[in-house]
Amino acid sequence: MFLYLSKLLPLFFYPLGLACVSLVVALVTLWKRPRTAAIAIAFALTLLLFCSNAWIAKSLVRSLEWQNLPLAQIPVAEAIVVLGGATKSAFPPRPTVDLSESGDRVIYAAQLYRQKRAPIIILSGGRIDWRGSGSSESADMATILTSIGIPSEAIVQEPESLNTYQNAVNVRKILSSRGIRQVLLVTSAMHMPRSLKIFQRQGINAIPAPTDFLVSQGELQELGGTPKAAILNLLPDTDNLHQFTSALKEYIGSLVYRLRGWL
Repeated sequence: MFLYLSKLLPLFFYPLGLACVSLVVALVTLWKRPRTAAIAIAFALTLLLFCSNAWIAKSLVRSLEWQNLPLAQIPVAEAIVVLGGATKSAFPPRPTVDLSESGDRVIYAAQLYRQKRAPIIILSGGRIDWRGSGSSESADMATILTSIGIPSEAIVQEPESLNTYQNAVNVRKILSSRGIRQVLLVTSAMHMPRSLKIFQRQGINAIPAPTDFLVSQGELQELGGTPKAAILNLLPDTDNLHQFTSALKEYIGSLVYRLRGWL
């Protein structure tokens, strides 16, 4: 139930969900209370314009991603832990497992392995029932890794976890059974602050190895590089709205996890 509510309730705190609720209010009150309807429409429009411009969205994303910048020299650890959310199962017409927009996690883990940063890769991620009956995220990631030459004997799967807290709890059991003390934690840069705190709360010595950065120095410079760019980046854009929502999701997730004592 908590998992279901954690996916459903925050929709009312996200820009698109709030805007839809506001527009429903406007529709219901349009005839009898036109002033209320006008306020609701203005709120929805302002919210969407604010959250979908590049200046706001990229600033919010940067506040998360740049908390754990890549180390100049990645230390050698005993395992590489990769969190799920990076693949799409091989449902037709896909010929095989596809990488999602967070697929850099899998590729970066393979690169770290080939750089001999750790001898094994632990893949953590199950499959939520209402999102399809395909293979687990850990199995999908293993499929990608073996297809690009990572030996199967170097891969350990954890296919049960359905959220970041369960990732940490289940991975801790694997680490304890193998006597592993230090790991490289690989996940998207935006997801890293919450993930790292959860893993550390479980007593895991995790070194952040973030990837999948959405905001770079070049993109920040491009925002106001010219007067035209500065103006154009104020205009609404669906990619910006998605990035803003993803960052807001992380902040809400951190708050909820803290209230539950997981952070």
